[in-house]
Amino acid sequence: MDPFSQLILTISVTSFLTFQWLFHKVSPWMSTRISPGFLGLSDKQKVEWNSRTVSTFHALLVGIFCLHILWFDDAVNEDPVWGDPTLVKTNVAITTGYLISDLLLIFYYWKAIGDKFFVVHHLAALYAYYYVLGHGMLPYFANFRLLAEFSTPCVNQRWFFEVLGYPKSSRPNMANGVAMAVVFFMVRIAVMPVYYSRMYAVYGTEAFYLVPWGGRVAWICSSICLDIMNVMWMHKIARGCYRVLRSARKSKASTPQENGKTD
Repeated sequence: MDPFSQLILTISVTSFLTFQWLFHKVSPWMSTRISPGFLGLSDKQKVEWNSRTVSTFHALLVGIFCLHILWFDDAVNEDPVWGDPTLVKTNVAITTGYLISDLLLIFYYWKAIGDKFFVVHHLAALYAYYYVLGHGMLPYFANFRLLAEFSTPCVNQRWFFEVLGYPKSSRPNMANGVAMAVVFFMVRIAVMPVYYSRMYAVYGTEAFYLVPWGGRVAWICSSICLDIMNVMWMHKIARGCYRVLRSARKSKASTPQENGKTD
């Protein structure tokens, strides 16, 4: 094994151990001090709370790393299929450690956070990352996909508000809902033309045909399936956001009338 492969393996193992530590130690300690409501949760809710806290940390970490690569990694941007994958491999190794850690927690705490969809999602992602880490191919597209993690913190925050008993019409909940819809659209929907235009640009080139069939399946098929789900999720998020904003607007409009009758 070459030194760089050993480094990537070390990063993945370190990532796995770090996220386990964050779940078991850091999140419970931090949550009791930031949110007193954490102590009143059930054991199952505390498990999911800690899982989502770790998920938020991972999303912010790899998301910021993604932006750095997109803005400053010329090798990857100029050759999206076979460009120097050093930084992308590092970022993907962090995510690989997180996914394996999360899979372990899902199976161990299945009654609390078990979800077949997430198991399939994690396994599919690990399959795709195998080609990035093992063969160094498709670094631009692997990195671009990780941008979607920026929507995760808002999704998790929505759950935090819900479990703490915040009304859907409360200002913090509404602000987070709008932010979730906007960020989800920006990092999962609005970027589709950019992503697929780059894919179309390399389709049929020599670089494309050097990618094995397994890599092409992991790249093209998974991208299409994921974006179909993203469109469906965006539709649900937009409808939910619209209903909450509409109900809040109606309640505001009715308040002056009610006050007038009382007077």
